Amino acid sequence: MWRDAALIAGKDVRVELRSRVTTTQVAPYAILVLLLFGFAFDQNHTILKQASPGLFWVSVLLCSLLSVQRSFAIEAADGARDGLRLSGLDPAGVFLGKVAAVALQLVLLEVLLGTGVVVLFGTTLRNPALLVLSAAAATVGLAAAGVVYGMMAAGLRVRETLLPLLVLPVVAPVLLGATQTWMAALGLSHTNGWRWMALLGSFAAIYLTIGVLGFATLLEEA
Repeated sequence: MWRDAALIAGKDVRVELRSRVTTTQVAPYAILVLLLFGFAFDQNHTILKQASPGLFWVSVLLCSLLSVQRSFAIEAADGARDGLRLSGLDPAGVFLGKVAAVALQLVLLEVLLGTGVVVLFGTTLRNPALLVLSAAAATVGLAAAGVVYGMMAAGLRVRETLLPLLVLPVVAPVLLGATQTWMAALGLSHTNGWRWMALLGSFAAIYLTIGVLGFATLLEEA
C-alpha cells in the first residue's frame, strides 16, 4: 500500500511540476484572495489583524478545491482513470498517494499565504508548535476529505460545480477549528487551542480511515 501511495504521489507531483498550474494559477489566485480581503478591511487594521487566521484558512480552503479538482481532472482525459482502475494498484495506496500530493501543494501554498499574512496584516507568532501542528492536521483533513468527495464527483458531468457543494459544508469544522487554533497560537484570543487541535486531528483521522476503507468502491463507481 505504501509503495503504491508513493508511486501515485510521485506521479501527481511530477504532473504538477511539468504543467506548473499550481505556481502559475493557484498560487496567484491565493495571493489575490488575500489581497482582496486586505482591501475589504483596509480601513480598520485592528479587525484585519483579528480576522487574519480566518482569512488565511478561507484562502487555503478555496485553494484546496482547485487542487483537488486538478488532481482528478488530469485523469479524466484519454481513459487515464480506467488505466488507474486496471493497474492493480492498491486503492488505499492510490487514495493515500493523492492525499499526499494534494497536501504537499497545500503546504507550499500555506507557506506563501502565511508570509503574505505576516507582511500584509502584521500578525506575530506566539505559539509556533501549536501553529505548525494544527496546520499539519488541518491540511491532512482538507486533503483527505477533498480526495474522498473528489472521487465521488469524478464520474459526473457537473463535477466542477458539484465538488464545492459537497466539500464546503463537510470541512466547516476544519475551518472553525483551524481558525480558533491559530487565533490562540497568534495570541489573538484566550481560547484553549489544544482543544481545537483535537478536533482537527479527529477530523483528519476519520477521513483518512473512510478513504482507506472505501476508496476501492469509489474508484469502481467513478
